[in-house]
Amino acid sequence: MAMKIKSFSGRHYETGSIHNLLAMQGVKTPHTGKPFSEAFLLGVSGGITFGYFTFEYKNILPQLALLTRNTFDPLQTMLERLGISQQVYQTTSESAAVKNLREALAGGNPALVWADECSLPYSPKKGTAYWNMIPVLVYELDGDHVLIADRSAHPFRVPMKELTKARGRVKDDKFRVVTLASPLTSKLVSATQKGLWQSISLFTDKPPKGARHNFGFAAYEHFADMLVNKRNKQSWERLFPAGPRMFNALAGTAEAPGAFAPPGAFTWIQWFGAGDGAERGLYADFLDEAAILLEKKSLKDAAGQFRVSRQKWIAFAEALLPSDIPPFDEVKTLVNRKYRLFFETGEDGLEEITKVNSRLKKIEGEMAKKFPLSSEQAASLRAEWRERVLGIAKIEKEAFELLQESLK
Repeated sequence: MAMKIKSFSGRHYETGSIHNLLAMQGVKTPHTGKPFSEAFLLGVSGGITFGYFTFEYKNILPQLALLTRNTFDPLQTMLERLGISQQVYQTTSESAAVKNLREALAGGNPALVWADECSLPYSPKKGTAYWNMIPVLVYELDGDHVLIADRSAHPFRVPMKELTKARGRVKDDKFRVVTLASPLTSKLVSATQKGLWQSISLFTDKPPKGARHNFGFAAYEHFADMLVNKRNKQSWERLFPAGPRMFNALAGTAEAPGAFAPPGAFTWIQWFGAGDGAERGLYADFLDEAAILLEKKSLKDAAGQFRVSRQKWIAFAEALLPSDIPPFDEVKTLVNRKYRLFFETGEDGLEEITKVNSRLKKIEGEMAKKFPLSSEQAASLRAEWRERVLGIAKIEKEAFELLQESLK
């Protein structure tokens, strides 16, 4: 039977949702005596990586994506490695979808459902011009409403009708309901080992998909080069020159009805996933747990190195929007505020988040008219950022060397 929880600590839509679900079911780990931490679930799902991507589409400002964690089917990987049995119900019928969810909840089981976050009534992204199907945890019926845990400390109360509409947005994930059994304790050691080696592979080997220079240490080198290269068409000099293109790469686009609103580099580093500093601190927490499970104290040395990396990433994020440039400093403050509001206050913060987005949208317009940096100043900043990227790569190479040495 699901436990009553008034506050939730899960931060990422996959690892956070599974953390919340297992905590609700009262499942605890033998090595900590506490619920499965999101840090541990991150590590088992494939851990951290670094991914660097740029995109350019017609009539839209070019975009930047910085990945901080494994994105190659991490949820299914996590469940399989932990031996978590799944009961999956999927249908193309809206009425059957509601019935399946009601029956799962009536049996006392919190359930994962996949829903378009841009259609959910509580989402700051509601009404924006794109979609993103994510798993959210539905844990209680309340008349014609349901209670949902989704990346906030506070639950959301949503009409079943609106949730059902969001669930039907994309065919592949349409009306899926999944309930989960408890992890098998006999699988914890192997799950930890597999997670560690996968993260090492994501940094050092050819990725399962995509170009080698988009992932791991090769991506750091590529990113550093694109920051100062003046000839490559994918370089910042050509793709993100001083002006609205550079601003979009750094700060992203504010959510607004009908807008296409990708995040910028600052958000990718500080707010994507479940932790600031590119989730390196969270990964260090996983290594501390792995040291206990695998009986390898030396893993704590690698954990310490990743905590150094976390601080380097935070400093890099701060340098991307320098505080001595007033509009950049304001944007940084506003972005931090809206993400904290969502996590700390849930629905109560939505009105203020809307005001924050309105101000961010106004600043975007101002940046298109009067950008605070000349081409020369932008180039100077990019040269500084290059050194920071290479510094992070150096720290993380040392961290992974310590990690590999510990696993011998």
